[in-house]
Amino acid sequence: MKTDLILSLLEKVKRTGNGQWTACCPAHADRSPSLGIRETDDSRILLHCFGGCSVEEILTAMGLEFDDLFPEKLGHSKPDRRPFAAPDVLRLVSKEALVIVATANTMKTRELTDNEYKRLMDSVTLIQGAMSASGVGGVWK
Repeated sequence: MKTDLILSLLEKVKRTGNGQWTACCPAHADRSPSLGIRETDDSRILLHCFGGCSVEEILTAMGLEFDDLFPEKLGHSKPDRRPFAAPDVLRLVSKEALVIVATANTMKTRELTDNEYKRLMDSVTLIQGAMSASGVGGVWK
């Protein structure tokens, strides 16, 4: 919410400096301005009633919420949390790559048994899962 909108909800607004104003506090019967309003460099809005009203009381009286004192987040979101650390994922992928290499060497001399083929497919599945869990798209989609 912009400072201008907040200031429009107040009475007897007076600019006292760059990004600073005083106004009557809407949370109590205020005849002379006792509310300090300040906009910070990062566009947050600070409110202080010298009569003792809490910020929550001031916001309630204006029909606003705490979120209204902070700038809108544009294009920013919480970073994705990865369920597994990269070193753990790399260790698993490394181990399963060795299984695939060993299986490929076996295939040079003979056909795979059903159990060997199943283990090869398990390795592929584990690598795909590790890639997905780490947030990296797999090759096999």
